[in-house]
Amino acid sequence: MKLADLRKFSIRKQLIIRFQLANGLECVISEHGLAQVPTLRRAPDFNLEQELEGVSRFVLEPARLDPKSPAQPTSVGRADLDAMLASGPAAAAPDHEEE
Repeated sequence: MKLADLRKFSIRKQLIIRFQLANGLECVISEHGLAQVPTLRRAPDFNLEQELEGVSRFVLEPARLDPKSPAQPTSVGRADLDAMLASGPAAAAPDHEEE
């Protein structure tokens, strides 16, 4: 799983994805695919791509809440998220080709 895969998935599914970094900070990927560490106040001394390799739990939240039926954040493991990424339309072939 790559950071780019998570960013595409968050855009496609309109989700906010959160995960804890090894140093205790939290990374948030918005529904626009923007990866941020909100509490970071200076240039990071780590690489998000490398930090992602050690993450085992992710929290998925719908970006747009429906007041009639609010959805709760869902905690998923790495294997579950890998399965969601693999079943997405990005892995599928185009329906038809232009000649």
